Amino acid sequence: MMPADKPVFAPVPEPPGEESLRKHTVNTPYMVGEVHFYATELQGEPVLFDTGPPTEEGRQALCRSVDLSRLRHVFITHCHVDHYGLAGFIAENSDAVIYVPRLDALKMRHHEQRLTFMEDELRQLGFAPGFVDAFRRGLERSELFPRLPKRMEIVEESDVPARLGIGVLAAPGHCQSDLVYQVNGCAVTGDILLRHIFQAPLLDFDLQTLQGRFANYRAYCDSLKKLQALRGLRIRPGHRDYVAGLEETILFYVNKLVQRAAKVATFPVELPVARVLERMLPVPAPDPFIAYLKASEVVFMRDYLAEPWRLREALAALGLLDRLSQGQGNSTNKGEDL
Repeated sequence: MMPADKPVFAPVPEPPGEESLRKHTVNTPYMVGEVHFYATELQGEPVLFDTGPPTEEGRQALCRSVDLSRLRHVFITHCHVDHYGLAGFIAENSDAVIYVPRLDALKMRHHEQRLTFMEDELRQLGFAPGFVDAFRRGLERSELFPRLPKRMEIVEESDVPARLGIGVLAAPGHCQSDLVYQVNGCAVTGDILLRHIFQAPLLDFDLQTLQGRFANYRAYCDSLKKLQALRGLRIRPGHRDYVAGLEETILFYVNKLVQRAAKVATFPVELPVARVLERMLPVPAPDPFIAYLKASEVVFMRDYLAEPWRLREALAALGLLDRLSQGQGNSTNKGEDL
């Protein structure tokens, strides 16, 4: 079994001047807009990283971009619908095996327990019963949680990535199942590194312990240290055209975290998160899922405010703490704010 918390990189040299991963882009009906999936061939075997959304436009884009009759392997960065939504379609229309992160498989296995936890957590955060019921109904829609395909393997338990020369790095933060794939000098990063996007750190059930809330702030700080392994690689993100650089993207995210946390800090810790959102948002969130995303951010920022030293240590390990304190990377904050 391949450990999920250690980089296991087996790079394959890339021909000079040749892009080994073919990027394919499709629109989505979600707030994030366009999403990318990537295709290549390794040791004569066609490989796909992520799938695109389960829409008609997504299916057409996939079929135009990939020869499903030859496809052998599909590696998923994380099982959010825009990245994983066509996994079932691929399984039904090809001989490809779908490789999913271990924690996503657990998420689907413990679906009911997870939803019950989320309901209880939202009530504790001060949301009304009607909001909680509407949130659950939204999450129970099948398009938000595509089922696991029958022809599936767990990434971390498979020897196929190493055989194909694919490195796997677990880097939770946005969600607890986030994986990075390194191949031919590139890193397919899903939603971990996005240009000028503060990707919501999602409030969720801890799938490792099956008890309590996933500590995504602590996980994010730990993942920052691991991302040193991506230095020198070409980042291939799940959204936006490109990533300017590893350090710049991290600094943008951290600066947004510090700036937004400063606003959260003006409210008493004992004030329920739902009341914080009422005071921070000029108008109510248009639907329960968006309100949940905003609540997730507030919880994440309160965790940061309680333990700022974790982020400071992570940035120091990356050599970025001084850059932040010097106002670089679009920063308006000082390192001592951490």
